[in-house]
Amino acid sequence: MLNLIIEETKERMEKSIDAFKGELSTVRTGRANPTMLDRVTVMYWGEKTPLNQVAGISVVEGRQLLIKPYDKSTLKDIEHGIYEAELGLTPQNDGEVIRINVPALTEERRKEYVKLAKKYAEEAKVSLRNIRRSANDDVEKAGLTEDEEKAGKERVQKLTDQYVKIIDTLTKEKETDLMKV
Repeated sequence: MLNLIIEETKERMEKSIDAFKGELSTVRTGRANPTMLDRVTVMYWGEKTPLNQVAGISVVEGRQLLIKPYDKSTLKDIEHGIYEAELGLTPQNDGEVIRINVPALTEERRKEYVKLAKKYAEEAKVSLRNIRRSANDDVEKAGLTEDEEKAGKERVQKLTDQYVKIIDTLTKEKETDLMKV
């Protein structure tokens, strides 16, 4: 029973880490990266659709994104979606494709992005702590002996500490990446 609780907890924590990695990838560094546009949605046939499903996104010359829509009639909607996402990027529509020049980050902007990354890290840690609380409740309800219950809670805590370290490491890497000029 205890092993099942630990496995479920581990699985939930893994999902939490994956979600955190996804959020971190949207925090932009000074280089162009197609994942910068992951949060952009486009009105397509009356539905909000992720940009990467209506257009191909590629990097040109390191600092420029090229968005080539599968259907040229969506150019205006794509442009609008990019503005709506408030990414601080200016799309240039030439009637065929949309180009986005990714400006180099200022020191101030870098620090803002580091703060944002730390905010995401804190949210991920809160998520892990909620998972830990839930797992501890499951351990208490499992009808184990006092010693088994204590051992179970210790295993849950070790798991939590392990995943918190992963979050800290990922955050540190992102911070280093952001502050690199």
